[in-house]
Amino acid sequence: MEEEIVIDLTNVPLKPIGKKEISQLEAALMIGTLYRPEVLELIKDPIERATWIDSLAIAAAAFARYKAGTPIPEIAEELGRSETTIRSHLGQKTKAGKLVAETYEKIRRGELKIPLPLIGAPKISTEEELRALKGEVEALKERNRALEEEVGELKREIENLRGQLSAKEAEITDLRQRLENADKEKERVLKKCSEVLEGVKRVKSIISEALSVVEGLTTSY
Repeated sequence: MEEEIVIDLTNVPLKPIGKKEISQLEAALMIGTLYRPEVLELIKDPIERATWIDSLAIAAAAFARYKAGTPIPEIAEELGRSETTIRSHLGQKTKAGKLVAETYEKIRRGELKIPLPLIGAPKISTEEELRALKGEVEALKERNRALEEEVGELKREIENLRGQLSAKEAEITDLRQRLENADKEKERVLKKCSEVLEGVKRVKSIISEALSVVEGLTTSY
């Protein structure tokens, strides 16, 4: 019969006080969730593995801190994630958050004991596995920070372009106003010219009539 060792994770503090107890609960949640059969199946895929480990690590860290009474904004800042992401994990709206919450319930009921087959000397201890996983998480966090900086730079560039666009729109509005004013002035000038021409015509008519009268008088004499 194959021997096995059992990792008992039922004694970790459910309401941690201080960083040490928070780390203990975080590690228990992480390990307990990672060794679930469905999770082990998921992380076999190298592509899925990094994503799942990061999500589970953030969910476990958030859950442990939340149980310690840490405010969500502080958790988000410490873990380098948005408050929306943290709330989604804690509210079990994510698969990782749901799995971690179920692991917590197992700890609370005293059911979280992980049997591991003992085949000779283990190649890597649980503690070493956890360190390796934390290393991967830190690498992912660093990548996330780099992406956030890149996003921030793009946002600043977009804001700059928006400012330029607003300036151009203001120029276009000004040109349109000037064009409208020029059209109105042109209409006013044309109207004035028309009035002047009408006046000239009337004057010419009066002069013509006057000349006719003068000629008539001259002929009479």
